[in-house]
Parts: sequence; C-alpha cells; structure tokens
Amino acid sequence: MEEEVRIAFELGQRSPVFRSLIGTNNGIGSIGILLDGTEAQKARYLPKLAAGELIGSFCLTEPDSGSDAASLKTTARKDGDFYVLNGTKRFITNAPEAGIYTVMARTSDAKGASGISAFIVERGTPGLSLGKPDKKMGQPGAHTSDVIFENCRVPASQLIGGVEGVGFKTTMKVLDKGRIHIAAMAVGASKRMLRDALNYAMERRQFGQPIVEFQLVQAMLADSKAELYAAECMVLDAARRRDEGRDVSIEASCAKYFATEMCGRVANRAVQVHGGAGYISEYGIERFYRDVRLFRLYEGTSQIQQVIIARGLMRGAEIQPRG
Repeated sequence: MEEEVRIAFELGQRSPVFRSLIGTNNGIGSIGILLDGTEAQKARYLPKLAAGELIGSFCLTEPDSGSDAASLKTTARKDGDFYVLNGTKRFITNAPEAGIYTVMARTSDAKGASGISAFIVERGTPGLSLGKPDKKMGQPGAHTSDVIFENCRVPASQLIGGVEGVGFKTTMKVLDKGRIHIAAMAVGASKRMLRDALNYAMERRQFGQPIVEFQLVQAMLADSKAELYAAECMVLDAARRRDEGRDVSIEASCAKYFATEMCGRVANRAVQVHGGAGYISEYGIERFYRDVRLFRLYEGTSQIQQVIIARGLMRGAEIQPRG
C-alpha cells in the first residue's frame, strides 16, 4: 500500500484521470477478487488484470443507492447453475473500457447488508449493456457510464468466494484501500497546484515586485504547504498500518476526508494566486480546480467519512467512571 500511494503521489501531479484507469483497475476493480475470490477466480483474472490485458470496474452505486450502499436494489436470482442479474449501476468508472465488472447484487430478501453478494461479470455477457458516457464537470478523460443488467445470466462460479451474503463485507474492505488511494491522489494533485501557484507568484509582477513578496500571497502558499504536509503524513501512516495487517477503517476515512478537503482548499488558493489567469484554461490551473472537486465525492463523500470516523470512535470507546 505504501508503494501504491507513492506512485499515486506522482500520478496525481500529472492528471487525475490516470487514477481512473490505473487506480480503479489495480484497486476497487480487482481487489475484491484478490481478497475474497476463490483460487480459480484469482488464477483466471488477476494475471490478466495485472498485465493490463483486462481492465477492471467496480459496480456498487445505483440511481437510488449512493452513500447508502446497503440499500442497493440490483438483484441476483439463483437459477440452477446460474444467477440472473437485474438492475442498473450508475457513475461506474472504467465501464466503457472494462473487460470485467465486480458487481454487488442482492441474493436474498434480507434487509440491509446481509443479503448482498459480489459477482464477476465479463464484458459481452448477454443481458449486460452500457449507458451513454457521462458528461462531467471535470476529468473528461476518466470515462464513466451506467452499467445495465437485464436478465443477465452469470454462472454460479462467478460468485466471488463462492459464498452468498458476504459481498458487503468485501465492499468495505475494498473501499478502505480505495480511500487511501484517493487520499494519495489528492496529495499528488495538491503538490502540483502548489508548485504551479508558487512559480506563477514568483514570475508575476505587480506594483514593481513579484507578487510572491506580498504577505497575503505568502499566507496562501504557506497554508497550502502546511496542510499538504499534514495530509501526506496521514496517508503514509494509514498505508503503513494497512501493510502491517491492521484494521485501518478509521485511518482510511481520516486520510480520505482530510486530504480531499485539503486538496479543495489548495485548488481554491491556487486559482486565487493566479488571479484572472487562474480562470483561463491556457494556464491549466482551472482544469485542476474542476478535476479535484470529485475527490470529495467518490469512494464515499466527506460527510460519509465523518460518519464512519465517529461510529468507529463510538465502537471503540470505553466509558470511564467519573471522579
């Protein structure tokens, strides 16, 4: 995980869209198979995913189920040696290019998370189709679309782990890793934006001197560096804890929450330092401003991270007697 976040620090300084192909494929698009798949599933798919022969995608979000993932409505009905999937998944990254889709579907009428199972569905399976590519505020190179299942017959051997009802647990493990990855991308993008803002401030002259000499500009640069340093430390710590095999649910959410919110503030300051030039596409900073806005939404919104952190604290709390 530490190696992955260090790569993400670099990728994030170029363009966040690289994350969508590489990060999704090596992360949420394949990690469910790696963690909970059968040996046969691992042998069939992981080498191809690692080699780039297959692109992976993760199908969780639905039109009526986003942050409340346990309320998903896509169904998987057992029919002999097959499952029949019906439902629609929304905002699915890599969907137009994906060769396989990790799909969360409800295999029982049990309410909440207990009835959810995970499946590997291959591209070209009859009954699987894609919606039109989404037009987004930013990251146009990161392709997303709906993934639609209409009486899609999937062999029972494609049930991840061969066990029903544990798909939500797989999802949570996948998202812990994904959140650290997104946090690392936010750090990388922030490094790029701060560097661009500093370079511009040193070159741009007003009132007879570079604007970097003005203390209010210096304050924006200093605040950005301090927050960026804190976020980078958080991400590396969370990654190392995960590499040690520890439960990092709270730490992953902390890193994702702080780093992505930090990134939004750095983007805002970077545009401000550029002044009018920051609003012009030629300078590039406005693209980052739009691109990084998504970091605070996917892999769980900032508000969902707050809930996860608070609930984790509550579970681990020991009530101390007064006095």
